[in-house]
Amino acid sequence: MEINKVFLSLGSNIGDRVHNLSLARIVISNKIGNITINSKIYQSEPWGFELQDSFLNQIIIVETYLNSKEVLTKILNIEKKLGRVRKRKWGPRNIDIDILFYNNEVIYAKNLIIPHPLIQKRNFILIPLNEIAKNYIHPKINKTINQLLKSSKDKLNVFEHGISI
Repeated sequence: MEINKVFLSLGSNIGDRVHNLSLARIVISNKIGNITINSKIYQSEPWGFELQDSFLNQIIIVETYLNSKEVLTKILNIEKKLGRVRKRKWGPRNIDIDILFYNNEVIYAKNLIIPHPLIQKRNFILIPLNEIAKNYIHPKINKTINQLLKSSKDKLNVFEHGISI
């Protein structure tokens, strides 16, 4: 069996946000695979729906034997287990887990698009991603994460939260 490299984005803006991210990492390592790298935790203004509290975000890289659809199923189950309720697109949530990249694959499936289609538009993704994988080449856009960050038009504030995990 081949080991797959998956980049996941974690976000939280309800409750104990640091604890929510920590719990998500624990369950991900138990249900999906070994977390090999994690970024610092960053605080960001809400993106898409501004009338909500700021987010804490983190990017992790996981090694797994699961295929992309299995990873998605596990992520949705983890979000549900951790109490996520989907009320509004881009609305407040205690945990949000997104697949950013799966190996270097480009996937268009019914409920799954990889790479995540909004990576290049979101500094709350690009900044922590640049910290841990600045030379990674986006398989669809064919630019490094660092190049994407430098050309980003996102003006929302993103800064280190001061907690390193």
